[in-house]
Amino acid sequence: MNPYDPLEYENIGKHIAQKLVSQPVQRLPPAEFEGYGVYALYYCGQLGQYRPIRKARGSDDSSAIPIYVGKAVQGGRKGVTDDNATTNALFRRLAEHAGSISEVENLEIGDFECRYLVLVPVWITLAEQLLITSYRPIWNVVLDGFGNHDPGKGRSNMQRPDWDIVHPGRSWAGRLRAERKADDIWAGVRTALGRRP
Repeated sequence: MNPYDPLEYENIGKHIAQKLVSQPVQRLPPAEFEGYGVYALYYCGQLGQYRPIRKARGSDDSSAIPIYVGKAVQGGRKGVTDDNATTNALFRRLAEHAGSISEVENLEIGDFECRYLVLVPVWITLAEQLLITSYRPIWNVVLDGFGNHDPGKGRSNMQRPDWDIVHPGRSWAGRLRAERKADDIWAGVRTALGRRP
């Protein structure tokens, strides 16, 4: 038997996941707050395709399966960091997601809740990766594209994300090519959710 190492990535990830799911459930978006970190979104609505992971509205059930997990990191893509900076980057990311959900035809923002955890920046990317590995959220591993931003008008020949095909309504996504059929994508969602323990 190998000795327990609390600093192994897997053990750090388990600890962070436990800390995240111990946070109170909040509406999406929550009240404004400051910090960087990780978050989990939960679906509480009636769309039948998501029935296997539907969370009871208002429940603090720590075993609920998130539909999506993500992060807001210090410096973002530009790599600029300032350990003394304060920001509401994590709140802004949750607010962006609320905006995306509000735009689509077959989802209601009132059917979503979230948890978030403000973290020391060095752990954020690792935490997100381990949360995705642990929970395999459907919008991270099957329905790609929920967290995407508008690619700009000059890139209208790009492929429309699967998320936008099954959840139409984001104005920028309508400019992109839909190369897959919604029925085929939903079949993949059903298969993935059917494999959950």
